[in-house]
Amino acid sequence: MDEAKLVDELNELVRQFGGPSDPTSKRLAILAKQAEDNQKELQQKVDCLRESLDYLRVCIKYMLLDIEATRRENEYLRKLLQDNQQEG
Repeated sequence: MDEAKLVDELNELVRQFGGPSDPTSKRLAILAKQAEDNQKELQQKVDCLRESLDYLRVCIKYMLLDIEATRRENEYLRKLLQDNQQEG
């Protein structure tokens, strides 16, 4: 993933250009860590959203199947009622 590669490269730059005593590198390290954490959190939320959408798709397909079966059953029962009325 491009974002993960970018975070890795930022972390590598932090290691190359400054030690822990350099305030700029500390700030950069903090920002890189925040970016990495935010990216992981975002990925988790996207995965959760995908799972929810998949579940919603399954539920909708099931409801459509159920509606179609109910429609066919209603047609069959109406036909039976009409046949009974015609005979009686």
